[in-house]
Amino acid sequence: MMNTSNLTCNPPYDHSAKFVIATYSIVFALGVPANCLTAWLTMLKIWRHNVLSVYLFSLSLSELMYLSTLPLWIIYIQNDHQWKYGSTACKITGYIFFINIYISILILCCISIDRFMGVVYSLESRGIRHQKTAKAVAGSIYLVVAVVHIPVFNMTDGETSRHTTCFETLPMLPIVASFNYARVMVGLVIPLMILIFTNFKITKIIRISSSLDEQQKAKVKHLAIAIITIFLICFAPYHVVLLVRAIVFSLYPNDTCWFEEKIYTISALFLCLTTVNGVADPFIYVLASENVRKGICKGLRKWRLQSSTT
Repeated sequence: MMNTSNLTCNPPYDHSAKFVIATYSIVFALGVPANCLTAWLTMLKIWRHNVLSVYLFSLSLSELMYLSTLPLWIIYIQNDHQWKYGSTACKITGYIFFINIYISILILCCISIDRFMGVVYSLESRGIRHQKTAKAVAGSIYLVVAVVHIPVFNMTDGETSRHTTCFETLPMLPIVASFNYARVMVGLVIPLMILIFTNFKITKIIRISSSLDEQQKAKVKHLAIAIITIFLICFAPYHVVLLVRAIVFSLYPNDTCWFEEKIYTISALFLCLTTVNGVADPFIYVLASENVRKGICKGLRKWRLQSSTT
């Protein structure tokens, strides 16, 4: 939210600025082409009626929207956290940035659940795992997350200030503190339980399977570990900080600046880590697949052939 209030807190913006700018720049440079490629490849698979590709395409689309906001955040941080594009632009940019964090998290859960159903209940799930179902689930996630975050546009600050920040209202507002508890449940606790349960079951079934060789089993195991690891690195730290900030605000509602100033650098770095997911997802869910690598080579050969004939 754009903040034009009289800042009583003085967070150390400069402590994390260089790291955040460098990370955002690298993630943007790598993430945009990687997710464009992922979206193209998964779209080809959707046309072949592949169910999992619906979720992979939805994830890539979310990441691209998420990544599209990074240049504005880079400029904002370079300007010493002064937003110069107006309140509406701030709210739209922040809205896109934050809703896609939760869209990505929930889509990751859908991918794990789909893999779980396909491996653990392969016969029973044949009547459930359809593209129409996957499209409805993915669309519902987009819609619900977007609607839940609409109140962001109605949040305003009451006082004047020397600074014009964006989504960095310090000290925290009561409504933001309450919202943070819900974000922790939806963005950390429930997804982590789903990811651990589904991937544990997948690896357990694969371990005793006689139809797969050791290399295939290791690949499934490593992918399951990678999914949980990326979630823990990219999303868990940020939500833990949100929870801690909300608890401190609940305990000291009239005096939290001392804590906000101390935790600001850690909070900024952990928020920065969420963007790394934009680079990790394509490689984990798409480029790590042998079939996808073959698809890339085949697609590039086809593109070259078409280019040479035009």
